[in-house]
Amino acid sequence: MVQMYTIFGRQIGSHYLAIGVLSAMFGGSYLATRGGSKKATQAPPINASSPDEADFIQNFLKQADAEEKAKH
Repeated sequence: MVQMYTIFGRQIGSHYLAIGVLSAMFGGSYLATRGGSKKATQAPPINASSPDEADFIQNFLKQADAEEKAKH
């Protein structure tokens, strides 16, 4: 026989309580440790005096990102 507990006027077996507690504990820890969504980093605005300068800066930043990714 199983130990029975009265919860909200109903008889609940101890094994169901154990399953509920373990599920809540492991489910809560999974949700807490899975991390948040990655936030997109927005670059500051480019204050270029001409479109050529803006293109040069953007190309330079793309090259720098590509080199950084190649190192890792």
